[in-house]
Amino acid sequence: MAGAFPRVRPRRLRRTEGLRRLARETRLSPEQLIAPMFCTPGRGVRQPIEAMPGIERWSPDLCAEKARELAALGLGGALLFGIPASKDTTGSSGTDPNGIVPITVRAMKEAAPDLVVITDVCLCEYTDHGHCGVLEAGSGTDVHNDDTLPLLAAQALAHARAGADVVAPSDMMDGRVGAIRDALDRAGFASTPILSYAAKYASAFYGPFREAAGSAPKAGNRRGYQMDPANGREALREIRLDLDEGADLIMVKPALSYLDVLTRAREIADVPVLAYNVSGEYAMVKAAAARGWLDERAAMMETLLSIRRAGADAIVTYFAVDAARALSR
Repeated sequence: MAGAFPRVRPRRLRRTEGLRRLARETRLSPEQLIAPMFCTPGRGVRQPIEAMPGIERWSPDLCAEKARELAALGLGGALLFGIPASKDTTGSSGTDPNGIVPITVRAMKEAAPDLVVITDVCLCEYTDHGHCGVLEAGSGTDVHNDDTLPLLAAQALAHARAGADVVAPSDMMDGRVGAIRDALDRAGFASTPILSYAAKYASAFYGPFREAAGSAPKAGNRRGYQMDPANGREALREIRLDLDEGADLIMVKPALSYLDVLTRAREIADVPVLAYNVSGEYAMVKAAAARGWLDERAAMMETLLSIRRAGADAIVTYFAVDAARALSR
């Protein structure tokens, strides 16, 4: 039979590292990696996050120092989350033009002007109840979608005015991309891109992040607005809706349990598609490596390559710095 063994031997291209590099289909580089960062008030403040070994909360001055490091490593950017000094029912500190995120954005852009700074737009870090929007009157768990939209738009506008390169709504409210786009355009920020967490699932893998950001709901859960892990077609609908509202980039979150969704998103979207390698995915590798159960560097690189292979143009990952250093060797 023509083309059969022994004439065809796929192992020929696996014999040496040089041949494997030549035949490699998926490549990873530092500019495809985005580092999440947690900023907190103060000066000289660094707070280790127990559930995420190697990750810390930093005050704005230390975030500025870190921005220089990320730029020197050639990373694709940083995704900034704020931990405010105070919280209330409407997350008002999130819309403060002198809040923790705007202050940190200004410090980072002054320190590393060319580093792309992306800001998370959501109320969960700023509300005293921990939900991603304003609660329905008399409810401790139900988010009022339409009352939340103006606050998200105001938050995105505060970030853009501070110099954010990209704003990234992660709340999963219906219509938020359009509301933010309208607010930015009216205020003269028509050139500020929106990275929409278009397919964000109600995942068990967010636990360490909620410790880092202090954003766990006081009551109830987020299944009323984040997506059901059982649904794939719904993600494509969400993506199309956000693109119609003006999203410039889209995100699939989490990554590893949703690689099928990521591939399908890549097939339908004509904009850059990102994936978030979330805190629980990071913590699993770290915990197993600490016990000697796997090779941390090898598992890290295999994880990131799998996300790229599935279709991600860029990856938000807590491994960004370690992976960039490994790739530079």
